[in-house]
Amino acid sequence: MSGKVKDTGNGHGKKAGAVKGDGGSPHRLPKHLYETELFRLQGELVKVQEWVRAEGARIVIIFEGRDAAGKGGTIKRATQYLNPRVAGIAALPAPTERERTQWYFQRYIDHLPSAGELVLFDRSWYNRAGVEHVMGFCTKEEYFRFLHQCPIFERMLVEDGILLRKYWFSVSDSEQQRRFRGRLEDPLRRWKLSPMDLESITRWEDYSRAKDEMFVHTDIPEAPWHVVESDDKRNARINMIAHLLSTIPYHQVQPRPLTLPSRPPARGYIRVPRDMQSYVPDHASELLAGNGAGKTARAR
Repeated sequence: MSGKVKDTGNGHGKKAGAVKGDGGSPHRLPKHLYETELFRLQGELVKVQEWVRAEGARIVIIFEGRDAAGKGGTIKRATQYLNPRVAGIAALPAPTERERTQWYFQRYIDHLPSAGELVLFDRSWYNRAGVEHVMGFCTKEEYFRFLHQCPIFERMLVEDGILLRKYWFSVSDSEQQRRFRGRLEDPLRRWKLSPMDLESITRWEDYSRAKDEMFVHTDIPEAPWHVVESDDKRNARINMIAHLLSTIPYHQVQPRPLTLPSRPPARGYIRVPRDMQSYVPDHASELLAGNGAGKTARAR
């Protein structure tokens, strides 16, 4: 397969919930309706995966936005039923000293998909237009060079046949503050809160200006930005995935017929004694004994 698929542009170039009332409903989906629709959309994503494999397509999906805007949760739901060998997640750490001497886009190129693959970037080369610019981690020369080169780089990807989709998750300052506080008070999620996150609170308007400037230069017809209102995580996930599906020219691929064979008769194999192998302790049985087998049976 060549890895080139014609991009029909269905829904491409439109804003995904950019403003209230246009995909950004203020009403929260009931849990049952959310879970039902999410499961349906996840089924469609599996169809996309099989189409990607069959056609040798290449898809890049960029997730950008404020800290705690819901990018990671959406990626988790989008990939829940996908094959990690087909649908990869790229979440690059800070560049090494060696990588800092390379062309800026070089380390991201290593993570671009081959034919039959899709890659979801949990943050991407847009770090330079956001955190690096705001926090002073790059020079002004490097920043303006990025704004100049990024549209060229993305046009090259699209011209080579990659289906490039870019999503910006937009969250209000009050909702971000609420989510930060929740992470701070939850020992299971506290690791999500970094000093850089806390710094972003005091630089809210700086990040807003940086995002606006980034859009001016990189919201191009070949690779437009799609804004996802994400104050409500349920709505954001549904809206983003539904929009993504509307932009990909996939179709259902007929699966290869498989037949489960009958098990052959035993041929004299004798399993080694259990005491010759090391088994993990039966913690589940200890829980049952401590909780009372009768109670557990009734709970079933």
